[in-house]
Amino acid sequence: MYKRFFKRVIDFTVALIGLLIFSPIIVILTICLFFANKGKPFFYQIRPGKNEQPFKIIKFKTMTDEKDEKGNLLPDEERLTKIGRFVRKTSLDELLQLINVLKADMSLIGPRPLLLRYLPYYTEQERLRHTVRPGITGLAQVNGRNLLNWEKRIQFDIDYVKEVSFLMDCKILTLTIKSVLFSENIVVNPGSQLEDLDKQRKNI
Repeated sequence: MYKRFFKRVIDFTVALIGLLIFSPIIVILTICLFFANKGKPFFYQIRPGKNEQPFKIIKFKTMTDEKDEKGNLLPDEERLTKIGRFVRKTSLDELLQLINVLKADMSLIGPRPLLLRYLPYYTEQERLRHTVRPGITGLAQVNGRNLLNWEKRIQFDIDYVKEVSFLMDCKILTLTIKSVLFSENIVVNPGSQLEDLDKQRKNI
């Protein structure tokens, strides 16, 4: 009953209240990032959601679109702005995903929505992570986040899908708040810690 009904009711209610409470911060960040990113404060990307259905995720944009002389984007660490680094370190870049939760694209708690191009590289067991709505935070995020290798990270997603409950979601939410407040396991540039899943598995 919780997974099928109450989880969605809680998601909608908390997301709505959260957007109202954090609206002043959202406005301030939007203005700051508008100037830092030359008129582009938001980042949009297509991600796979429940049942692998694509949706458009929204985040605060923390990097510029600067390119080299050949027209290629500069490395992430060179495009990451000072305010973008702060926004990532405090996890405020995820705040706008409350809008995705309102729209039922996402849940507050669930496997993080990864890149669309990773879909062909999951095993059948790993595809279980897409049988629930993706989350703003999840079991993997409170157990190491980007410091985990792909196998451990996806296994936490599978474990969550198999054991999802109200108590588990409360525990994950509590640990997430603790992690954000104390900046635990936060990697400002995830690409420096973990190779993309598709590239890794192509090389196996």
